[in-house]
Amino acid sequence: MGRKVKSKRIKRTAPKKAEVASSSLPAVPSGPARVWQPGVDELEEGEELQFDPEAYNYIRGFNIGWPCLSFDIVRDQLGLVRSEFPHTLYGIAGTQAERAPWNYIGIFKICNINGKKREPIPASAVDGGSDMDSESSSDEEDEAVNEDTMPILHLKKVAHAGCVNRIRAMTQEPHLCATWGDTGHVQVWDFSSFLNSLAESGAVAHNEEDRIHNHVPVKIFGGHKDEGYAIDWSPLVTGRLVSGDCNKCIHLWEPTSNSWNVDTKPFVGHSASVEDLQWSPTEADIFASCSVDKTISIWDIRTGKKPCIVVKAHNSDVNVISWNRLASCMIASGCDDGSFSIRDLRLIKDDSLVAHFEYHKQPITSVEWSPHEPSTLAVSSADHQLTIWDLSLEKDAEEEAEFREKMKEQANAPEDLPPQLLFVHQGQKDLKELHWHPQIPSMIVSTAGDGFNMLMPSNIDTTIREADT
Repeated sequence: MGRKVKSKRIKRTAPKKAEVASSSLPAVPSGPARVWQPGVDELEEGEELQFDPEAYNYIRGFNIGWPCLSFDIVRDQLGLVRSEFPHTLYGIAGTQAERAPWNYIGIFKICNINGKKREPIPASAVDGGSDMDSESSSDEEDEAVNEDTMPILHLKKVAHAGCVNRIRAMTQEPHLCATWGDTGHVQVWDFSSFLNSLAESGAVAHNEEDRIHNHVPVKIFGGHKDEGYAIDWSPLVTGRLVSGDCNKCIHLWEPTSNSWNVDTKPFVGHSASVEDLQWSPTEADIFASCSVDKTISIWDIRTGKKPCIVVKAHNSDVNVISWNRLASCMIASGCDDGSFSIRDLRLIKDDSLVAHFEYHKQPITSVEWSPHEPSTLAVSSADHQLTIWDLSLEKDAEEEAEFREKMKEQANAPEDLPPQLLFVHQGQKDLKELHWHPQIPSMIVSTAGDGFNMLMPSNIDTTIREADT
């Protein structure tokens, strides 16, 4: 049964003061710990979950006021690929406010992001004993790292008519952003002035929390017959855009010298709501769509308004798709039953399924391939988990035995976890969307009903660095 549109909404609560805060999860105490599996284990009375800080090179929560259903990371000029702390990131996010007039787009900069590198296996475990001098040194390092290392949030707010269903920044011109509103309108915005102001901001955050700027979009399209969530900028043709709605229609936007021409005749082929859209990373005229009708379709804008290929992808609504930009034959999809799949588009007319995972227990809300490692992708789910997967991994009994021997009693991992599962991040409620930072390897930002998280898992950083050498 198809989802009702409103099921995607975040429960709206009173807005929090915009801020960067420590993770809401308490750190795990020293000593052996047991791995807790969501959907399998239950907390006993008086028990609470704790995270192991050694699992992260960096983790921090932040919010911009109201909860956000969608956000995007804005590319910057600070370095194409950068790995050294401190980091700075730019982003845009759209709110889900309690009342329509209270909504806004948050354009933000977070600077002074400090973390540290950690070995995947604690040195004491490898060396087979504890060294008091090394422990003391580690404590001193922790104290040094924690002094004056709080990240700083700079935020600008721009009024938006109604809730923001989805927001995307253009790859080639990141100051141009598109929003899908619950009013049924798709709008394109030029945020140059706000991003320039943020770039010039110093080490102290400006107190503009209550000021919402009125800013006129450069293009408004009201030709969709219903609201929607699907939108994507072309990575190959600057300014080319597609938007899809809950009324099964997809519209193509072509850039002009100072605006866009939107084709009023839609692409039609799905029998239910279009949930997500992705342009091909290598073919300028090809895009993919997924739908509540359980299918993925491939379209060629040169050959008419009907899909070239339609694939029955899942047994329930297909919520999200991601086209691998480093291995362009691969496309990932996630659906309402909690499963996600990988398909090889070279085999699309035959049996294209190359991997299928049923780890999550609730609908998949976001899926995205890593921009730095072609076999790695991240997935978020309504079961409050964000997971990271490496499809190149296989079970190695000898390696596992060696690892357990080194870790002694410190490792107590369940036996039935998929070998491709690299990392599980928890602590956020009602996860909605995630994005890898395109310029900071291993950094992921995620949004949920209770705010944002920035995280850098230590084992993902190691995997990527090894793959690049």
